[in-house]
Order: sequence, then structure tokens, then C-alpha cells
Amino acid sequence: MIFLEKIESLHPEISTELIETCALTALKHQAAPEDSELTIVLSDDDQLHELNLHWMGVDAPTDVLSFPSEEIDPETGNRYLGDIIISVQRAAEQAQSAGHSAEDEVQLLTVHGILHLMGYDHGDPKGKAIMWKSQAEILSLLGLPNLQIME
Repeated sequence: MIFLEKIESLHPEISTELIETCALTALKHQAAPEDSELTIVLSDDDQLHELNLHWMGVDAPTDVLSFPSEEIDPETGNRYLGDIIISVQRAAEQAQSAGHSAEDEVQLLTVHGILHLMGYDHGDPKGKAIMWKSQAEILSLLGLPNLQIME
């Protein structure tokens, strides 16, 4: 199950159904257990800045943060993968720079965040190559083969 939350005043408006479909596609690609759960929060630069400072020690906003978890819900037995928080504000700016829609950018960030929840990391060249390959495969399944994380 995917829990989606969003700040009411976000602009541009992002379809939660689109993000749920994106997340389900990424989870299926990664062969995540069907009973896996995660939360995706569509937020803004202020919240991502605060979280980035608190958890990562970086005094700046960012586009996406992932907080992996290996918890098991004691009532259902479902595995909780973790939380993904996305700045829609930053996504819209990055999308404009890259020449695609904010919805496409949020899908890219959703896939990227899910891969982090699944244990991927791009801190070294080998890990980055593996993560980027999976990311490209999922984006291709979503009809977005030309998207990539801007660095």
C-alpha cells in the first residue's frame, strides 16, 4: 500500500494517481513484496530544507529525501519500506531547466526515492551505475526513457 500525502497549496498540481502508478511500477520492477508499504509526501522547499539540515547536515533544500525502514507492521505483517519526501517546488524548477513537465520530474524523483528505499546508493561510481540502470529501466516502463537525475 502506498500512502500519499501532499501540502494543500502546492503548485503545480501533481496527480496523486500518477505518482501511485509510478511507485507501483517501480516496486514491481524491484520485485518488492506485494504487501510492502511506503509513504510519499509531496511537499515544498521549506520542509525539504528543514529535513535536509536535520537528517543530512546540509543547510539547503533538496529535491527528494528517502528514509528507509525495515519495520514490520505487527498487526498486518506487512513490510514498511520507508518514507519519500519530494519538493514539488524544486521539481518544477528542475523540470523547467530540463525541458519536461513537473509531473515527469516528480515521477523521476519518486523512482529515485524508491530505489533508495530498496537499498540502492549512488555514492560511488559502481553503485551509481547500478542505480541509474534500474532507474532508466523503470522510467522506460513509464514511457519516460529520456529522464535522468540532474547533477
